[in-house]
Amino acid sequence: MYRDETLSCIDCGRPFAFTVGEQEFFAMKGFANKPNRCPDCRAARKAMRPQSTGNTGHSRREMFAVTCSQCGRPDQVPFQPRTDRPVYCRDCFSAKQAYR
Repeated sequence: MYRDETLSCIDCGRPFAFTVGEQEFFAMKGFANKPNRCPDCRAARKAMRPQSTGNTGHSRREMFAVTCSQCGRPDQVPFQPRTDRPVYCRDCFSAKQAYR
């Protein structure tokens, strides 16, 4: 079904191989388009992105130090807490969610 293809990079213009394995990977991920950049240009472009928290592509979130309103343990949350609302540590929050 698939055959190796030779594509041309839109950044550097060099030809590069779009292998059967890569095509199967693209199909498995549901990608409709072929790659436009060679592996070297893809790597260079990826290196220019802001640092992320793994392979999600999302930037690291700012975390805020809090004291749990239920158990009193220190923790961090990904939002600026308000003084008029209780804030829970991860464990207490998970326990409260389980009862809903």
